Amino acid sequence: MDYNLKKKQDLIKLCKEKNINNFSNKSKMELIELLEKNNSEEYLDLNDIINKVFNTECIEIMKKIPSNSIDMVCTDPPYFLDGLGNNWNKDTIDNKGSSSLVGNLPKGMKFDRKQSKKFYEFYSKVSHEIYRIIKPGGAFISFSSPRLYHSMTMAVEDAGFEIRDMLGWIYTQSQVKAFSQNHIIDKDKLLTDDEKTKLKELCNNWKTPQLKPAIEPMCLAVKPIEKRYIDNFQKYGTGLMNTSDETKTGDGYFPSNIVTTEEIDETLDKVFLVSKPTKIEKKIYNTHLSVKPVNLISHLIKLFTKEDAIILDPFIGSGTTAIACINSNRKYIGFDINKEYIDISEKRIKDIIDLQTSS
Repeated sequence: MDYNLKKKQDLIKLCKEKNINNFSNKSKMELIELLEKNNSEEYLDLNDIINKVFNTECIEIMKKIPSNSIDMVCTDPPYFLDGLGNNWNKDTIDNKGSSSLVGNLPKGMKFDRKQSKKFYEFYSKVSHEIYRIIKPGGAFISFSSPRLYHSMTMAVEDAGFEIRDMLGWIYTQSQVKAFSQNHIIDKDKLLTDDEKTKLKELCNNWKTPQLKPAIEPMCLAVKPIEKRYIDNFQKYGTGLMNTSDETKTGDGYFPSNIVTTEEIDETLDKVFLVSKPTKIEKKIYNTHLSVKPVNLISHLIKLFTKEDAIILDPFIGSGTTAIACINSNRKYIGFDINKEYIDISEKRIKDIIDLQTSS
């Protein structure tokens, strides 16, 4: 039962029905804590899953994590683009070769009107479970595709989170996804060769409405705090943002909602650049489709958690969040349904630990 979805008076009624004492003058969050302590369902011991990655579907295992136990969630979920859904299989995507809607298109270029709805439905389930297990004031940062950001954000907000900002990771290295109509015209059997030539001239330089990707949006959401910020921070260690030198960007600028991990322009770099990633960061054996820079994730983690905090990534992929946590003296928990990626995560984790031990 998700107590967060119930009204305070309903929670009081449940306390009475379960013969729970000392519920008078309690806040909604305190009532939820009383009910969950009384819950007969056994939760996992966090010590058994901290600093480990698991090949499993995230929703069911999150149900076994104690409430208000996770300091931050930082993740890059499947976007439901061209088969990348909640039950996606990497081998299927790799062997697919092209989009099933329009032939010979690179992966991720397919457009489907159902994507947004499917993503919302899936991410609502994920977000509700995250809302229960994250601490009050805990930050939930989720990467997204620009065209599905609205669905993701609504799912997160509807789960109970407060949407505090949209962060943007900007970059210059990306593939142009707009395409011309020439291949469609060539395959049109109703047109003569002359008509095809004229139509191509008419459509010259006109492409599908897809701008070259240069930004990846992130939703910054926060679970509502208990009482005042200082009260919440003293109790849970969450709710406030770290603005020390370790989170400054560029030439010592206050952290903003735009970041970049590559040198683009002198003016941009001095304001938005986080420390540049190394060339060997991804590793040759890493076959993940969209690896995020470790320094980007480290920057986000340092902004919203203290050292020794527990960071959960329910879609950990090839382990970037785990590496960022190790580098930042945080603890991690990671889940992914893809066995190949979990194997890669474990190898990357071993490599970084071996490197730290030898240095």
